[in-house]
Amino acid sequence: MSMKDCYGILDRVFPMGEQGLREVPEACFACPERTACMRVAMRTKQGIAMQEDALDRSPASGLRGRILRWSRKKELERMARGRKKGRPL
Repeated sequence: MSMKDCYGILDRVFPMGEQGLREVPEACFACPERTACMRVAMRTKQGIAMQEDALDRSPASGLRGRILRWSRKKELERMARGRKKGRPL
């Protein structure tokens, strides 16, 4: 089975909507590869940057929240470094 030309491209499978929020296009709901496609898109350089931005905007309350946030930021940084070196995720 061949991949569609939009497979894993963040701006095609999760574009910015009119209200400034990312939305899944209607055509993606019928696609049998949508889950794998979105996972691949979220592991791209743009996807990692989007996750980092969302994490920076979300508040962390309490010690546990700050530790979880720090842990997630470290995980995203490792993912970004892995992408730069060309290692698989």
